[in-house]
Amino acid sequence: MNRWPHAELRTADRSFFQALLDGDVEELDQLLADQFLIVEVAGGSVHDRAAFLEAVGSGAVSFDDIETFPAETVIRLSGDDAGIVVGRTAMSFSDSEGHVTAVSSRYTHVFESNGSGWRLVSAQGTRIPSGQVSP
Repeated sequence: MNRWPHAELRTADRSFFQALLDGDVEELDQLLADQFLIVEVAGGSVHDRAAFLEAVGSGAVSFDDIETFPAETVIRLSGDDAGIVVGRTAMSFSDSEGHVTAVSSRYTHVFESNGSGWRLVSAQGTRIPSGQVSP
């Protein structure tokens, strides 16, 4: 078993958010597992890997700001090859028409180890109603 999985999971989680901010589809392609699914925070829709990469790559969605709160991040391992990261974000993103959505959320990311690194299998964001953010 890897001696530093928590640190690697934290790095993979940060890399995901940075790739979103950068609109870096190549990095996302490396980070996302083939069976990746996301339940998006804005409306609860489920998107597979191909649809998510297309949305980011085409500019259908672009991330303007993502603030994470590392002190609130919880990382759990399940065996040697699965990790769960639960955290909080405040983010803003835009659609292709320039409509901006700002949201605070809690998220759950599920990662799998492929032997050479951690890949994101599933992501879900849950909106935190305004005024109810607490650790």
